[in-house]
Amino acid sequence: MKLYQALAGICLFGALSAPAGAVAGNRTVRLSLDEALHMARENNYTIKAARSRVDQAEAKIMQTRQSYLPKVTLSETAVVTNDPGAALVFKLQQNSIQNADFDAAKLNDASTINDFNTSLQVMQPIYNADAAIGRKVASTAKKAQEFMASRTEESIALQVSKVYYGLILARKNMESIEQSIVAMQAHSREAGKAYKVGLLPKSDKLSTEVRLAELNEQKLMLHDAARNAADALRAMLNLEQDVAVIPTGDFVIGKGSPDVDEARVPESRGDLMAMQVYREVAEQQEDMARASRLPRVNGFFRTDLHSDNIFSGGSSWVMGVNVQWDIFDGMASEGKIREAKAMELEARYSYEAAKNGSLAEIRKAAREMKTAKARIAVAQQALTEAGVSLDYINEQFKTGMAMTFELLMRESAYTYAKLRLNQARHDYCIARSELDYFSGR
Repeated sequence: MKLYQALAGICLFGALSAPAGAVAGNRTVRLSLDEALHMARENNYTIKAARSRVDQAEAKIMQTRQSYLPKVTLSETAVVTNDPGAALVFKLQQNSIQNADFDAAKLNDASTINDFNTSLQVMQPIYNADAAIGRKVASTAKKAQEFMASRTEESIALQVSKVYYGLILARKNMESIEQSIVAMQAHSREAGKAYKVGLLPKSDKLSTEVRLAELNEQKLMLHDAARNAADALRAMLNLEQDVAVIPTGDFVIGKGSPDVDEARVPESRGDLMAMQVYREVAEQQEDMARASRLPRVNGFFRTDLHSDNIFSGGSSWVMGVNVQWDIFDGMASEGKIREAKAMELEARYSYEAAKNGSLAEIRKAAREMKTAKARIAVAQQALTEAGVSLDYINEQFKTGMAMTFELLMRESAYTYAKLRLNQARHDYCIARSELDYFSGR
């Protein structure tokens, strides 16, 4: 059973640390953080959806061209009737009426008549104030979507960075635990030899087995953490599930502290810029609602071709100007004005809330980054001291001058120090990424 556990542990560690050509049946992708970020910009569905919203805004701008471009409609209508009045009108429109058609008998008992009406109508806007403002609204809304698309890319980049560093952390912790397992197996063998010759009680021998079981349990949990991080990274990069992702980067610790003004709001940040633009959109929508009270002026031209045989017969045309003024629309325009005012207030409040939240987020990330850097120094010192202490107790244990519980305490402290150092480095990189994100850099 112990041999099986040892072999399973070796295979598990080999699967996580194997080189590219050693992953049987799977494709392997080795990625640096920059390569992962580039792949996310190219393949991530959330980013693509954000870019699609920009395209939708561009399409809405195109739709607003109807405020100054003509609308041309071509229609064909076929009618068959024996209605006396309609028959007489159709013959007039076909330029085919004769004196005999006014005979009382024919008027009262009209023959069936066919009419094919080919109509071409042109509507030309001349003055439409709210539609003109609507075009400005659509253009401004597109700017907001562009800012939001840019911020979406930054948000996905932050998520990719977090998952990437999480994968590195899981793999490093796996290496640390596996090293501790190998060392603990050696200690267990030494304890077994001492137990056989009567130098150690059975409880001490069993305590080494308990510690070994704890390390194997940690290894299994870290294996799940690594797989979860790899799954999340594959999802964000739009990679297939059979692709093994191996990070080639590491935790990079900067020498100095970033130059960040914790009291200044990064107003050039994409989401804040979008909120400012949305406020402009709300103001323009209020102007648009007021302009809807003004009269609309449209020119029109229409030509018709009537015949009992398609595309032949009599033709006519008409042109003119139409003025329409909705003097009272049941308070609809007043409601739109009030709605636009409320939207403008909402955009203003949302912007102020986001600014205040940004300052808190920047300060929090800066504090976490400084604290993580201090933790790295403390953890590094603790690891060095724990290593020296473990080496000393190990030599004492081999000569029978140290108790088993002392060895286990030192080994546990050394393993914990390694994990603490890995975690501190991970937290530093995460805090640095968050600081860049909240600062809009």
